[in-house]
Amino acid sequence: MSTYVYGITAAAHPSLPEGMGGVGDPPCPVRVITEGELSAVVSEAPEGLRPKRRDLLAHQNVLAEAGGGGCVLPMRFGSVAPDDQTVAGVLAERADHYLERLRTLDGRVEYNVKASHIEDAVLHRVMSENADLRALAESNRQSGGGSYESRLQLGEMVAAAVQAREAEDAVEVERALEPKAAAVSVGPESTGWLANLSFLVDRAEAEKFIAEVDRLRNSHPHLDVRINGPLPPYSFVEPGPSEPAGTIAGGAEGGQE
Repeated sequence: MSTYVYGITAAAHPSLPEGMGGVGDPPCPVRVITEGELSAVVSEAPEGLRPKRRDLLAHQNVLAEAGGGGCVLPMRFGSVAPDDQTVAGVLAERADHYLERLRTLDGRVEYNVKASHIEDAVLHRVMSENADLRALAESNRQSGGGSYESRLQLGEMVAAAVQAREAEDAVEVERALEPKAAAVSVGPESTGWLANLSFLVDRAEAEKFIAEVDRLRNSHPHLDVRINGPLPPYSFVEPGPSEPAGTIAGGAEGGQE
């Protein structure tokens, strides 16, 4: 049976509680594979595993329990290797990288920040900033709504102005929060969000980071700014070289939304 990987720790990491269960129904017993200075927290990988709530929570719970004893490099939900020997091989092959990541991420957590436009507020803003838009809108209003061509022109101009504002606001969100974080990771683009950013934050600085998000939200009333965390630092396990093919296959993100 294949091996499900929750996370990677230092070999000196305290032992996990006895009898801990992980993903699967019934829960698969959690155990540790040690190779040199590193250990992997693993279990058997149940067949047909899907990102259901019960298994997502089990994945997070194992990471939380392991993280209580020190730094853990979290793997995303669904990370599976063919067998224990493959996991041990990855630990040996990538020891320098994982040990460096454990040192860098120790005492740090991830906060995910997403931002989108509040439609009415951003329309008001782009109209107030663009004299040509205001002039065309007023001309249409005075002529009883304007011709089809002028209405189409106005719509295209508004859409272009909003799109430009999205790009500017995405930069502004990152620029405002980056000084309060140790590192930033840009997440994949998704419909409805103009910014999807993950920030690596020292635990001791978490309140200051959250306060900065609140200041950003208050100073930009046309933005809907949402924060999720603290999370295990999923986005910062692999900041550099990608995982060699055929080792541990990553699955869906666990616990980030």
